Amino acid sequence: MPILVAEGLCKAYGETRLLDGVDFSVHEGERVGLVGNNGSGKSTLARILVGEEQPDTGRVARRREATIRYLSQEPALPAGRTARDVVLEGLGAWAEALERHEELSQLIAAQQPGWEAYTEPQAAAAQEVERLGGWENSLRVDVLLQQLGLREMDRNVDEMSGGERRRVALARLLVEEPTLAILDEPTNHLDADTIEWLETYLREQYRGALLLITHDRYVLDRVVNRTLEIDQGRVYGYEGAWHAYLEAKADRLAHADRAEANRQNLLRTELEWLRRSPKARTSKSKARVDRVEALRDAAGTKVEQVARFAEQAQRLGGTVLEAHGLGVRLGALELVESLDLILSRGDRLGIVGPNGAGKTTLLRVLLGELEPTRGRVVIGANTKFAYFDQGRSGLSEDESVQQNVAPDRPQVTFQGRSIDIRSYLKRFLFAPHRTRDKVSSLSGGERARVALAKLLLAPANVLVLDEPTNDLDVATLAALEEMLVQSNSTALIVSHDRYFLDRVATKILAFEGDGRVIAYAGNYSDYREQRAAGQAERKRSAAKSAPKPRSSSTGKGKKLSYKEKQELQRLPVEIERAETEAVEVEALLNDPALYADRADEVPAIVARQGELQAEIDRMMTRWMELESKAAGE
Repeated sequence: MPILVAEGLCKAYGETRLLDGVDFSVHEGERVGLVGNNGSGKSTLARILVGEEQPDTGRVARRREATIRYLSQEPALPAGRTARDVVLEGLGAWAEALERHEELSQLIAAQQPGWEAYTEPQAAAAQEVERLGGWENSLRVDVLLQQLGLREMDRNVDEMSGGERRRVALARLLVEEPTLAILDEPTNHLDADTIEWLETYLREQYRGALLLITHDRYVLDRVVNRTLEIDQGRVYGYEGAWHAYLEAKADRLAHADRAEANRQNLLRTELEWLRRSPKARTSKSKARVDRVEALRDAAGTKVEQVARFAEQAQRLGGTVLEAHGLGVRLGALELVESLDLILSRGDRLGIVGPNGAGKTTLLRVLLGELEPTRGRVVIGANTKFAYFDQGRSGLSEDESVQQNVAPDRPQVTFQGRSIDIRSYLKRFLFAPHRTRDKVSSLSGGERARVALAKLLLAPANVLVLDEPTNDLDVATLAALEEMLVQSNSTALIVSHDRYFLDRVATKILAFEGDGRVIAYAGNYSDYREQRAAGQAERKRSAAKSAPKPRSSSTGKGKKLSYKEKQELQRLPVEIERAETEAVEVEALLNDPALYADRADEVPAIVARQGELQAEIDRMMTRWMELESKAAGE
């Protein structure tokens, strides 16, 4: 059963026609990936589907009872609210019932005249909370926020960074579980471990349909079951995930090439016929002449534009970059305890770790922009860095693309020869008329391409790329990957994109907490295997040295300490005890006799109700932690 149906959607901005007769539908339970180059209209289409923007022509039919929610790249959040409060709003009627219950409980506790009238509505609100999911829904909110890397749940969203606000918006949408969730680049600003968690959650736990706009090829391959591609204003549908889409698209393009070759051959034959003497031509049918003219005027297959990157050739010495006993602190926080590192020619070092671990700070120390707390950094005499930072800070918003890349220069020197700046920018998918556009008017992906165009003109031999994959489409990512590998580039790369690191990294430097930064040989998948093997070995060693429990235990228990096993056995009993008391307190507060005979005790009983709920939440969180540890998660 379709959730929405798009018919004949067209949308243009000036001379640029983004959507040209788009037709498709999304059905219940589907996991649909939406791909296309930067600027092809993916976000515009998403806004049209949810009604935030109107098409020039065409329509979107949405099933009446369906809920459709959109995670935009810059979500709007209510001002002055905490992260927890914003996510709780995603629970809709449950959150309203809980808020009503809390307000009524406060009014009752205040003992103002007429407070007895609030007891029945309070009881009704409590029943509504139970009916809509129970009191543990608030625990579900806390767990989601923790999984998305937001520990400060009571922090005001107005004080949060753009990435943190996106995570709050994502948590709110996941809690709500709409009939259809449209997620626009949900993995941006998430670290690799969090992306893997989200990937698993969407695949195994999320019950609604998905329309997923993302450049993360592993997420596409492991979550979606159908792929839509926007290409030159049209939408093409393919069954299957990322790799199936690539194969089917190759077949489509090959068919288009054959059709174009046939058209050209037929046109050549018919034009030869038309060139015969006027007397012979007048004896032929008018229908054939019309067909020849139609073939001549028909547009041929448009060639898909692909970015082409190349580095400037610069000699690199024997010593590139070394770190010896490097320590890095930020205030009281130790980011790097002791790091020894040698970067050799041709090494592409992928740097991974949780958000806030200190990856960018370490980069700046290695570049010589910050002083280490201890140890030293050795930079080779011939080493020249080109730095691509997260914020694309080298760009001037009020200047054009051309002015940013080559100020006041019609020609640039690239790979030893002089070329026109417009020809150079065409490599980065900027048509000649677009080189005059101001950077402030560009999309995130286009800004990233401008920054890359500027970066690759620099006379450098070591690329330093901090989150280079944010906002780039998969075709541009593939071009960047090809350049790094084919040129045997030397690079330091901070990235959360596992596919990208699997393609280009020769080593991984992983932030593993408590100042431990460990180097692993190979790409991201190699690192994961080595880390898993190391963790398994440490668990086996810990199990051998740990004191044996007196009672028999399962294989899961061996992953817990003795005290943790005992705690895990006690917690269900203690949770049940607290929940039983909470039910008794709730029943007591719903009893009108309490307010008639023991009114002075009501404030203390209400306070005890809050204490019990907090205690239950704490114990549930701890129980889940121990269960996860026992399961080896």
